[in-house]
Amino acid sequence: QVQLVESGGGLVQAGGSLSVSCAASGRTFSMYAMGWFRQAPGKEREFVAAIRWRGGDSYYADSVKGRFTISRDNAKNTLHLQMNSLKPEDSAVYYCGATPSSSISTPNEYRYWGQGTQVTVSS
Repeated sequence: QVQLVESGGGLVQAGGSLSVSCAASGRTFSMYAMGWFRQAPGKEREFVAAIRWRGGDSYYADSVKGRFTISRDNAKNTLHLQMNSLKPEDSAVYYCGATPSSSISTPNEYRYWGQGTQVTVSS
């Protein structure tokens, strides 16, 4: 069992930076791949970034590649997403998730989700 709680987020102007974090509880945190997804009003939840459980391999959606950085600290059971050069189209509720699957960009493969945190980028 893994419980996830996001924090961070907020309002930022276009071009600015923001960081969101995810605190995980549960002894098996390090065994799951972790991912960030986002969902804007009226849209489906979409993949943003993910990182394998060993932390060595990370993956990004094309729309955020070069601007966002995902990282994890297995010792502290935390996941982070550093977002730079933010655009208005990055505005959404950001969710962290945990999956035992190798399909880390597919939301349906995720077993656990946090409650989400709002990120709003003004133009």
